[in-house]
Amino acid sequence: QVQLVESGGGLVQAGGSLRVSCAASGIMSTRYVMGWYRQAPGKQRELVATISSSGATAHADSVKGRFTISRDNAKNTVYLQLNSLKPEDTAVYYCNFQSLVDDSLYEYWGRGTQVTVSS
Repeated sequence: QVQLVESGGGLVQAGGSLRVSCAASGIMSTRYVMGWYRQAPGKQRELVATISSSGATAHADSVKGRFTISRDNAKNTVYLQLNSLKPEDTAVYYCNFQSLVDDSLYEYWGRGTQVTVSS
């Protein structure tokens, strides 16, 4: 059972920066993808960024050049650095883990951390 615990959210002014973290435990797979999703009030959850077990990263067009996903393997932690924040970045940010094992998809979610950007 993979457990994901997010931290680092908070209130920041537009143009500011924040870093959210996702501490993972219980990972047994050697091939997986971890990612950050976000969900604003009244909107669907959307993908923000992903990082694979091999280190490949991808970012949504809406955050390219502003957000950066990274990880610290020694700490089993994935980070999302949020720069040049805009009010529309306000959302609950969720950590996600996905692994395909023997044709079965295993997926886990954290509880989320609130990021609020004031104008």
